[in-house]
Amino acid sequence: MVLWYGGDYNPEQWPESVWPEDVRLMREAGVNLATVGVFAWAWLEPAEGEYAFDRLDRILDGLHAGGIRVDLATATASPPAWFSHAYPEILPVDAGGRRLTYGSRQAFCPSSPRYRQAAARLAEQLARRYHDHPALAMWHVHNEYGCHNAHCYCDVSAGAFRDWLRGRYGDDLDALNEAWGTAFWSQTYTDWAQVQPPRATVTSSNPGQVLDFKRFSSDEHLTNFTAERDLLHKLSPGVPVTTNLMTAACFDLDYWAWGREMTGTDRLVSNDHYLVGDDPREAPAQSAYAADLSRSLGGGAPWLLMEHSTSAVNWQPRNFAKRPGQLIRESLGNVARGSEGAMFFQWRASRAGSEKWHSAMLPHAGTDSKVWREVVRLGGILRDVSEVEGSRTVADVAVLLDYPSAWAQEARNQPSVDMAAFTEIMRWHATLWRAGVTADLAHPGADLSGYRLVLAPALYLLTTAAADNLRSYVEGGGTLAVGPYSGLVDEHDHVHPAPLPGALAGLLGVRVEEFYPTSEPVPLDDGSTGTVWTEALHSAGAEVLASYADGPLAGGAALTRHGTAWYTSTRLADPDLARWLGAVAETAGVAPTHPVPAGVEAVRRRHADGRTYLFLMNHAETPAGVEAAGVDLLTGAAWTGQLDAGGVAVLREA
Repeated sequence: MVLWYGGDYNPEQWPESVWPEDVRLMREAGVNLATVGVFAWAWLEPAEGEYAFDRLDRILDGLHAGGIRVDLATATASPPAWFSHAYPEILPVDAGGRRLTYGSRQAFCPSSPRYRQAAARLAEQLARRYHDHPALAMWHVHNEYGCHNAHCYCDVSAGAFRDWLRGRYGDDLDALNEAWGTAFWSQTYTDWAQVQPPRATVTSSNPGQVLDFKRFSSDEHLTNFTAERDLLHKLSPGVPVTTNLMTAACFDLDYWAWGREMTGTDRLVSNDHYLVGDDPREAPAQSAYAADLSRSLGGGAPWLLMEHSTSAVNWQPRNFAKRPGQLIRESLGNVARGSEGAMFFQWRASRAGSEKWHSAMLPHAGTDSKVWREVVRLGGILRDVSEVEGSRTVADVAVLLDYPSAWAQEARNQPSVDMAAFTEIMRWHATLWRAGVTADLAHPGADLSGYRLVLAPALYLLTTAAADNLRSYVEGGGTLAVGPYSGLVDEHDHVHPAPLPGALAGLLGVRVEEFYPTSEPVPLDDGSTGTVWTEALHSAGAEVLASYADGPLAGGAALTRHGTAWYTSTRLADPDLARWLGAVAETAGVAPTHPVPAGVEAVRRRHADGRTYLFLMNHAETPAGVEAAGVDLLTGAAWTGQLDAGGVAVLREA
């Protein structure tokens, strides 16, 4: 049994004389996996068709001799300067028609055939050479797809977009015109050559066109991934293949589609997560969301935290250093939520380049530093708790997330710019985290029958099939709680037939007459406060639990319940959302994972044979008492009931 531990290793940035010291210090820290070659394309292919693998040979051999496995990257995230200079047509074009140049990373059009051919050639060379190297543990395709080049608007992309649309609508312009509602503003297309990406125009682009272009762009990046993945599977059978997602930071890719392609034999979901300093959520709640979504994308299967930071990052306005012990708590929190290890960017801090002030396992300060001491300690902790490997984190609650729905809701020309979908989904998840409730993320069309409670914080776009799925879930005894501005449009962003909220009106037993966005708090007669958004809501069979107490909607319904389907027509303030969701959860029989005091996070993993492990992370600055029975894997002793300030424990429960 092993939990992976290590980080991105970039030996191309250092003289060869440093490499033996890297291996020695990795062993001291307990590193057992190094991600190699992520940004090494220019190092591996210094000229077109000329591959130089001798240095990579020595790196892999040296790591193997030190007992360290390798997550070998295909290096295709950063085309080298010689390639971009020779083939400028591969460079991406923005919506305004400006071709962006090279000199950073991911500077390529995701639809470019020439890029795809070059990437495949490099991946093939690597697979043929290293498929049976004893250090090889897994393959790492690309790096953070869509982080900087999510969309390209060049002519190549336009042609690929038209091909994608033909696949979706058939060779039928009438179907496309109907889906996009082109009768509005005289946008009707009479020839496929007229169809283009939603490039910059004098005012807002067609919403259906924008939505489909986002779908297309996500699929183009996914096509690049699956092409490399399939090549690696063919030439390196039996070796797992992954690519590092960004579940809490990248909202331009439909990760449910990606999860389906990363789950199963010889595939692995992996994720990068970095705390955001100005995020109103607590840092552990940010981390919990990223981990829970990563686990959910793989259907609950074990996944891997491929990157996070030992301390500060370099790309935010203010890059805060982590407090003592935070590195360990964050890492263990991800393991608690299903990760089979903890990896970092990067191993040794860079002396040059854009990320020279990004923290690392081996910092600029060297081994006489807080970061290094915690890195060494974490390596020991992961060895101590390695018996949890293969166990799963199970949740009774699902929070619904649909990427096209959020894309449509956050498009232009909506009633309020304050109705940000992704932010609200994460806020509801954070509310559950503060209550000690572990949650999965789920697609609204997924099998929800295993959950006691399903939450839909922001589900503006809802297909008929997904609405039927939610109805079946409620009719089967499940409890559903829905946020405002949900169920209103179909998959083409067309408004569902009256009454609003369209696809959910009957299920919720309500009728929405009109939207009333607000910039002022709105009191409810149960003492709660609504923010940002209100609706002129009427009961159509639902029980009214609270009404608006003031303003233009005074006396009108605000919170309702229809059997086991609950609805809020306003964005409740944080404490009121917590009370409302707490009441909903109580009726559904949902309880916290384990009773713990405020500031302590508790998550449970379970083996198939019934063994359970209770992870405890004390985020408070004072000691905490936690009643539980079992052996603390970190000490080997029976649990005493006391958790140090900032401390962690992993109990093999009795």
